[in-house]
Amino acid sequence: MEHGQEFVDYYEVLKVNPDCDARILELAYHYFAKMFHPDNLATADSDRFGEVIEAYRALKDPEKRAAYDRIYARTNGRQAYQFPGDTDLAVDEKTTVDDAETHDKILLALYKRRREHASDAGVIGWFLQEMLGCSEEHFAFHTWYLKSKGFIEVTEQGTIAVTVQGVDHVISTSRTSLSETLLIQQSKSSDD
Repeated sequence: MEHGQEFVDYYEVLKVNPDCDARILELAYHYFAKMFHPDNLATADSDRFGEVIEAYRALKDPEKRAAYDRIYARTNGRQAYQFPGDTDLAVDEKTTVDDAETHDKILLALYKRRREHASDAGVIGWFLQEMLGCSEEHFAFHTWYLKSKGFIEVTEQGTIAVTVQGVDHVISTSRTSLSETLLIQQSKSSDD
């Protein structure tokens, strides 16, 4: 971006969070460059392809990215992260239960993908995020948690896949849920 040019949100072009690391940036670049490449008969778009290349060139070099981030912050009024006050720290029980349900949805989707496509079990993170309808920040939290637990992994292609531990967790959770359902049904039938 030269002086006098209209500001272009390169993070939006690559559909990444401005706080993303270099690996996520590279994955987004490869994904969209392949999608919009002129040789891709189904999704070719030379203008978007050029935008993707321009965005990646501006952001891949740490010094250029730092300079761009200063312009980005001025343009978008973005402030540096501030630690939340005491009132912002409270997380209610519903939030934690919702998070647990989201983790289960992610694992079930990845489990299903692994069963149906064992040799290509990975799913692009954006698809999962879209399925969940959550923000990038919340999706990053969920993937961090599941990855830390060893339930998911990032494949060499940059996709997300369920691990053996994740499969075991899904099976264990399903067994427990089935047992609880059977107990409830037995309890209801004995009450009748």
